[in-house]
Amino acid sequence: MREIVFDTETTGLYATSGDRVTELGCVEIIDFIPTGRTWHAYVNPQRSTPKEVVEITGLTDAFLADKPLFSQIAEEFIDFVGDAGLVAHNAPFDRGFINMELERLGRPGYAEARFKDTARIARAKFPGSYVSLDALCKRFDISLESREKHGALIDAQLLAEVYLELSGGRTRALDLSGQGEAGPGEVVFPPQAVRPSPLNRAQTESERAAHAAFIEELGENALWKKLTIGQG
Repeated sequence: MREIVFDTETTGLYATSGDRVTELGCVEIIDFIPTGRTWHAYVNPQRSTPKEVVEITGLTDAFLADKPLFSQIAEEFIDFVGDAGLVAHNAPFDRGFINMELERLGRPGYAEARFKDTARIARAKFPGSYVSLDALCKRFDISLESREKHGALIDAQLLAEVYLELSGGRTRALDLSGQGEAGPGEVVFPPQAVRPSPLNRAQTESERAAHAAFIEELGENALWKKLTIGQG
């Protein structure tokens, strides 16, 4: 399952009141695992950015002045996303800004059904707790060392790690059943070939007898008996 984890930086909070996108960062994941493919762009918003926003993002008017307009990077963004699902933290915010920029160009926006909101997932999973990206990184012991300012690509990379944890964590990628039939996002360890000649036993007869007596003390439901370990 291919999804794009993404984040936007903007000049303000209100896409419908003239605020614009200043940065986009995207991380491709397949079955919840980052593939290493990313896409990133700074965008000239064609308007000034308030001082309080610059303090958060570090993106000054002077820095953004020579960056491409959204119209110049829109096709690259659309091509990178393709038909993948979209994952964002507080997704209605990012969706609103992306769709606003696309609609300015006469392009169709992205349907709400394509989005997963990690903030909403986290609120359901941890009711009453803070669910900011910083708070979730701390909860899941994800390093924030690379994050001096809010940056779209850095935040998308952090969010990809958070999304994996919210979806079951790294253990969801392991299938220890030995059946060789993993679902999406699972890693199967294939059955090993039978050794042509058994290894010599390292235990003595008295050690094996003591072990057998110990297993008997565990009762009929002992896991050791079900796995037939130590028998024969």
